[in-house]
Amino acid sequence: MSINDDDYTKSTGNVFADLGIANPQEALAKAELARQISAIVAERGLTQTQAARILGIDQPKVSALMRGRLSGFSIDRLLRLLMALDREIEIRVRLPKGDGHRLRVVQVGSG
Repeated sequence: MSINDDDYTKSTGNVFADLGIANPQEALAKAELARQISAIVAERGLTQTQAARILGIDQPKVSALMRGRLSGFSIDRLLRLLMALDREIEIRVRLPKGDGHRLRVVQVGSG
């Protein structure tokens, strides 16, 4: 069986854009920030209750965050949670690279 161009749709590189989600670049950035928070919590071996204490939020919000339920989390709030986990945040403003992505989250090292 061969695959034709009509059999699939090429991804834009952003699953949220592919699904027609409103503000797909923001949704992708939030998902990546949440992924990094979850990874730090797991790396430290924290329970959700311990993470909640460190993050200054309640345990159900930690649970929502870990499950990718991000409607109650703004990018600003996610950045503050990363800072509570002793992460430094750098924001750069520059001309776009031409790939259509104007908001990008990049992890640089874990230390």
